Amino acid sequence: MNRELEELNIGIVGHIDAGKTTLLSRLTGKFTDTHSEELKRGITIKLGYADMTIYKCKKEYTTSKTKDCTPVRYISFIDAPGHEMLMATMLSGAAIIDAAILVIAANEGIKPQTREHFIALQAKKIKNIIIAQTKIDLVTKEKALENYKEIKEFTKGTIAENSPIIPISSQQGVNIEKIIEEICKLEIQEKQIDAKPIFLVARSFDINKPGTNIDKLSGGVLGGILKKGKLKVGDEIEIKPGLSLKKAHQQIYQTLTTKIHSLHKGNQSVKEVLPGASISIETELDPFLTKTDSLTGCLISKKGFLPEISNNIRIKSELFNEVLGISGHRKVDSIKVKEMLMLSVNTTITVGSVEKIKDNEIELALNIPVVALHGDNVGIARNINNHWRLIGWGEINQI
Repeated sequence: MNRELEELNIGIVGHIDAGKTTLLSRLTGKFTDTHSEELKRGITIKLGYADMTIYKCKKEYTTSKTKDCTPVRYISFIDAPGHEMLMATMLSGAAIIDAAILVIAANEGIKPQTREHFIALQAKKIKNIIIAQTKIDLVTKEKALENYKEIKEFTKGTIAENSPIIPISSQQGVNIEKIIEEICKLEIQEKQIDAKPIFLVARSFDINKPGTNIDKLSGGVLGGILKKGKLKVGDEIEIKPGLSLKKAHQQIYQTLTTKIHSLHKGNQSVKEVLPGASISIETELDPFLTKTDSLTGCLISKKGFLPEISNNIRIKSELFNEVLGISGHRKVDSIKVKEMLMLSVNTTITVGSVEKIKDNEIELALNIPVVALHGDNVGIARNINNHWRLIGWGEINQI
C-alpha cells in the first residue's frame, strides 16, 4: 500500500433496509455482511467491512484501475447495523470512523433509526457526512423532491446542514460516481503520528480453518484502527482490559502481552502502519483467545504505555433535548443517582451505575472495566421500554 495515499474510514449508517449494504456492494464490489477474510472461512462479525481504492483518470474519479489512472484515496468502510437492537454495535462502529454516509431511502423517508444514527454521529463528533438518498428508482420525481425537502429540513441547524444530498439507485447504478466524487472532497484530519500508539479493537477472530496442522496455524487476529502513533511488525504490545476470567466467583481481567507477527491493510501485507484506514494485526496469541470477537473493545499499545483499567469513570455529560429512535416526542429526563446507563467508550460497551452527580459531571461504577483515556468521547444511553436509547454524550474528565 502506498503510504502517500490518503486514507479514510467511512461509516455507512441509517435505518434498517435503507440500502446500506447494497450501496457498499455497488461501490466496492463486496458484500459487507462479513470481513473479507472471514467470508472465505465462514466466520461472521458484528460490523460489516469492505475497502476500495479510488483512482483519478484525467478529471474523473473511478474505482477501476486502468493504465492512465493515479490512485488518490484508499477507503475502508464500516457497515453499521441499522436495527434498533444493535445500537451498541453501531456506536462501536462510530468510534472508528472519520466520516459517514447517511443512507435515507426515498420511498421511506426519515425513520426512527435514521434519527438515532444521525444523533449518534453528532455524539461521536463526526462532521464529515454525505447523505445518500437511495431507491430513487422506486419513486416518482415528485416524491423524490418531497423526500429531498424532508432531508433538508431534518438536517437544518445540524452538523450536516450543508452536507451534499446525492439521489442514487444502487440497483441501477445511478449516480454512484457522484458518491465517489464527494468521498474525494472529504477533509482528512492531520494524524498524530509521533504520539504513543493507540489501537482500537473492533473485531477479533481466529482465521484458521478447522483441521489446520499445528505448524501452519496463524496467531490470533485483531481488526480495527490505529487512532494515533505507529505500529510495526515485531513490536511488543499489550492488550487491555484483555482476557475476561472468573476467579473465586468474580470476573477479573488479565492484560495480554504479545508480539505483532504481521500487519494487513485490505489484502496487502505491510511492515508498518500509521493512523488511517482499518487494519488487521496478526499476533502470536493462541487463536483461541481471539475467536468470536472475544477481545473486541480492547485497546492496544506498546508494552507499558496504557494506563490501568478503570472500574469507575467520571464524565462531563451533555444530554440531548429529546429521545430519538422512538415514535413521538419524549424529553430526555435528567440523570439520577443509582440509575443504570450504557456507555460506549471507543469500541467498548459497558454498563454502569451512577454514583455521584455534580452539575453536568457524573461518576459511575462500571460492570465491565474500561481503559479510560482523558478527553475521550463517550456515548450515553438509557434503557427506555427495554431498549437502550442514546440520550447524550460526554467526555472523560477524571478517573
